[in-house]
This record gives sequence, C-alpha cells and structure tokens, in this order.
Amino acid sequence: MALFLSSFPKKIDKKGRVSVPPQFRAALGEESFNGIVLYPSFINACLEGCSMSRIEQLSDRIDTLDPFSEEHDAFAATILGGSVQLPFDGEGRITIPVELLEAIGIDEEAVFVGKGKTFEIWNPAKFEEHAQASRKLALARRTMLHAAKEGGV
Repeated sequence: MALFLSSFPKKIDKKGRVSVPPQFRAALGEESFNGIVLYPSFINACLEGCSMSRIEQLSDRIDTLDPFSEEHDAFAATILGGSVQLPFDGEGRITIPVELLEAIGIDEEAVFVGKGKTFEIWNPAKFEEHAQASRKLALARRTMLHAAKEGGV
C-alpha cells in the first residue's frame, strides 16, 4: 500500500468540487472503489480520508468488539455511519457534501494533508495553527521515534 504524503492546497468550487491531488489518487492504486472515503476526524477539526480497503480494516476492527457493546455501537455509528463514499469524476475531482465542509469551516480553499495510510482535509488557517503546534510537540518528543525503532518498529 502506497502512503499519502505531503500537503496540497486546493480550491473548492461553489458546488463543493475539489481536485484530489494526483499523488493521493496514485496512492489509492488498484482499489475496488474508484474514489475516496471521508469522515469527520475524532481528534482534529478536519475530515479524514482513506481508501475503501482502509475503511474495511476499520470495520473489521470494530467487529472485534462485542457486537452488543456501547463501544461497538459508538464506533460503528461514528466512523461507518459518518463516512461518505466519494467517487472521482473524469477529472479526478470529488464533490464534498456541504454539511461536511460547513462542519470544518471550509468554503473556497482546503488543504489536503498526507498522514501515511490516511489523509486529512483542513481549513488552511486551522491547519497552519495545527501544524505549528504539531511541530512543537514532535520536536519535544522526537526521541520517541528512536525508542520505537529500538523496540522493533
């Protein structure tokens, strides 16, 4: 599986259409669904995006929980119920539903941010704040990556 890398600012038209970065489309490879899956992020004021196979992996993880538990219901309702499948048009664009754009404060511009197996779509100003805070945290805790390497990762 290829990774989603880098950040790409993109314009969004009045209909909510946005061109998915070609590098992200290429990372999707030979997926069964010619598009992406989006859902509201659990931890950030953005949308998370992934391939259909990634959402299937999340569904499989949810299925390992007791099917009658509150946790199973919460994850299924939030991730699976909150997800939208967005097919690519002939120009590599998707149309993001208005309610998702409004929920994260996006109207004319967005930034796609690669996060490895997933990516995020942000309001550019909010992402800039988040990126600065993330860099400070990463610098403060950079030794954690070294420690992970020693542990076999």
